[in-house]
Amino acid sequence: MSIHSPLSITGLGALSALGADVSSHHQALLAQRIAFQRLGKLLGEASPHAARPAAWIEPRSLLVNRKWSPATMAALHVARQAIAEAGWGAEELRDAALVVGTSRGNAAGWLGPWPGRRPFRLMAASNTIHSEPASAITIEFGITGPNHVLASGCSAGLDAIGIAMMLVRSGAAARALAVAVDLPLVPLLLDNYASSGLLASDSNLDPYHPESAGFIPAEGAAAMAMEHRDGAFPRLLHYGCNADACDPVGIPTDGGRTFELLDQAVRLHGDPSAICPHATGTAVQAIADPASLLRSFPDRRPTLHLLKPLLGHTIGASGLLESVILSRFLRDGQLPPNRSGLAAPNGFHLPDQALDSNGPVYKLSHGMGGHNALLVLTPP
Repeated sequence: MSIHSPLSITGLGALSALGADVSSHHQALLAQRIAFQRLGKLLGEASPHAARPAAWIEPRSLLVNRKWSPATMAALHVARQAIAEAGWGAEELRDAALVVGTSRGNAAGWLGPWPGRRPFRLMAASNTIHSEPASAITIEFGITGPNHVLASGCSAGLDAIGIAMMLVRSGAAARALAVAVDLPLVPLLLDNYASSGLLASDSNLDPYHPESAGFIPAEGAAAMAMEHRDGAFPRLLHYGCNADACDPVGIPTDGGRTFELLDQAVRLHGDPSAICPHATGTAVQAIADPASLLRSFPDRRPTLHLLKPLLGHTIGASGLLESVILSRFLRDGQLPPNRSGLAAPNGFHLPDQALDSNGPVYKLSHGMGGHNALLVLTPP
């Protein structure tokens, strides 16, 4: 089979405030169940962020282990799901590739104690290394192929899929596992987000509303197994990325070079039937996303599917987690519904019911500093 042929998505894993597996995420999206709670319930009412909305993984016991850090436990949880669903045994795992994406890595449990955890002192150094999730996955599952860790901000999860695709298509590995994780609800990290004016103040996240001014931080992890395999699997067609080289914090209000990524994908794979944009809820994203989309699709309007209004922004895990959710819907030939009542950019439609998918689906992610990434998926 050609190394440039589409890759099958044979296994999925998910963990967030919406649930501990892919099925629970699928059902939550269909029911439009919102994951947000006041941060005071997690951090205590004395926290300066107590009144802000956020979304976190429950039960917390899933993240507590004496050996591995909380982020590593989340990564192991989703990797186990994807590997089991793909049906990979010891032989398949031995020569698999692993790519892990994360923005904040092992900050949780390192910048401050993790409640209820008594770590082994011997593991103290390992627990502070942001690559520990990748090391743990290789050790626990016997993966001895190439492995990499990416830290490209909020694009890290989507980039993990893209680099994994490259490794398989180049022949460097017979199959690959992409994993992403971020646990950003750490007081010091929240202080920094708040100082930069990035956090939302209420739970009614409406990314393209004129008054949208911040994102809702959320914990999350996801995994995706990919390989050349025949069968009724969703497919990965394309990955591309570029940089705006513009600003260390924001993104260009005209969308920067995202247009070029979209234009290339259209030329190679045709118009999308739907787009899942980054749509965080920050003020600049509310301007930049529509600018890119209107420039790329002046005469046609693919439907838009925004997942963060229900899921929250899982930072470096977001691109992969949202791709996992899209893949689960695509298995049934569907697209996920939007949260009801969202504002739509001029001429675009945000359906609040699951739709049939009849063509390629584009997933976009953007990292702070101007890193743009695009993934193209299709139904089976």
